Amino acid sequence: MPEPEQVLRNVRSILVVDWPSEDVPNALAKAGYSVAVHGGPEPDNYLAYEMVDGDIRVRRTGAPPAEVDLVYAYRPIDELPAIAAAGVALGASTLWLQSGRTSDGGEDPLGCSLPPEEARRARAIVDKAGLAYLDRPYIVDAVRDLGSDGHGTT
Repeated sequence: MPEPEQVLRNVRSILVVDWPSEDVPNALAKAGYSVAVHGGPEPDNYLAYEMVDGDIRVRRTGAPPAEVDLVYAYRPIDELPAIAAAGVALGASTLWLQSGRTSDGGEDPLGCSLPPEEARRARAIVDKAGLAYLDRPYIVDAVRDLGSDGHGTT
């Protein structure tokens, strides 16, 4: 598994497929990443989160970005094959899955644990697509740990 910090230092663009809170796209945009959000099942439900004059601005783009480096997904494992395929089509090298579960199996929007069998299944799906796989830590914590621009500098 790649190191989360190294992945974040090397990516510039991120596709967010759902999230546990709007803190995810906001924190990524504040850190200087180009952030596209697939906001629903409709094929044209895409938004861009951008920093403009110190504020987050959200604008509807109606189409996926031309390319991304990383796909962040907060979706069930059964949806991973399609999410991974979309990431590959957009040129992504990594898929970061957040489970929304605690180590004891409870629900926690910020949780990053999966039971071992589900973790193996998720990794196998992502590996089969040819993407690197991450499932922890919570991406917002990782970005904030890197510094203000998300690439390890302030």
